[in-house]
Amino acid sequence: MMIPKIRLISIATDDVARLVKFYKDVMGFTGDDDDGDYVELEHDGVRFAICARSLMYKLSNHDSYKERAPGQRFELAFWLPNKDDVDTTFDEIVKKGATSILAPHDMPWGQRTALFADLDGNIHEIYAD
Repeated sequence: MMIPKIRLISIATDDVARLVKFYKDVMGFTGDDDDGDYVELEHDGVRFAICARSLMYKLSNHDSYKERAPGQRFELAFWLPNKDDVDTTFDEIVKKGATSILAPHDMPWGQRTALFADLDGNIHEIYAD
């Protein structure tokens, strides 16, 4: 069996422009491919798409895209080169509009980590080993 490789991560949203602005302005993603309902961004070589839930429904005709899914569905984990970077980066992204979920702290296994949410409430992590 051929093992598929992940080449793109997509987030479904009801407000593409607002989420694109967040990932560009707060998280430093880049990209210009914008047709309104679908935008591809890049972050350190990873392709990332933000797509209107309505477009996903139109393309798939699957009713699940009509409903906003409750709760945490995925997490992006952003690696930083040293533990001090976790604190300064967390402060910066919260000042720019991310929602603080869990302030920087040391985990029992040695990582320093912090949690924040984007404008749709998706919770992500920044961490350093």
